Amino acid sequence: MNRRDFLKTVFAATVLTNTTSAYGQDLRPIMLPQPEKDGGKSVLAALQMRRTTRNISSRELPLQTLSNLLWAAFGVNREMAAFGKPGRTAPSASNSQEIDLYVALPKGVYLYEAVPHQLSPVVAGDFRRRANRRGIATAPVNIFYVVDRAKYHLGEGQPDRFIGQPEVQKSYYYTDTGFIAQNVYLFAASQGLAAWFHNCDKENTIKEFNLRPEQSVLFAQSVGYPQSNEST
Repeated sequence: MNRRDFLKTVFAATVLTNTTSAYGQDLRPIMLPQPEKDGGKSVLAALQMRRTTRNISSRELPLQTLSNLLWAAFGVNREMAAFGKPGRTAPSASNSQEIDLYVALPKGVYLYEAVPHQLSPVVAGDFRRRANRRGIATAPVNIFYVVDRAKYHLGEGQPDRFIGQPEVQKSYYYTDTGFIAQNVYLFAASQGLAAWFHNCDKENTIKEFNLRPEQSVLFAQSVGYPQSNEST
């Protein structure tokens, strides 16, 4: 093997190693503590305080607070609901539960699994910048809302005869994302946290999060401690 071929081989091996190590291999699942289901401001008080706060501190959220946040967003609140699935804190069309929460933390991106209430590794590295808003790259938590259209049940027993139509699905998954995002806003208001629902870098996120063709990135929401009183 000549020197040129040798260098090509080394370069290819380096690329392969870096690519392989990127997808969650340096991360471990995060078993979240049981969510606390009491405390904080009342629903009416949280509605009064609900707002978008764009200046978010980089201060890390405690693990218990992160656990409470994700449960409030789209956690399980009933063992059984429609179509033989657990009930969630936000509704979805035919209980499809088609919205996945990809949680970008400083050390990596995780998929929130409501059962068994844990964060499963997706990709190592800091991808919070894909929230694509000024100052948000340092927010402690950036949630990316991803629809998985493969979760729509189209078989026997589905009463919604329109659920297989792309435009109908689109109306459903945008609405369902809004339900979850509002849960996050209300939780943040009840706990004195800052939250900002916004657009994001969809093109790069699809590749970096290793999403399937049936999945699409919709929006992102940043959560943390407020840095100032600027809000709308």
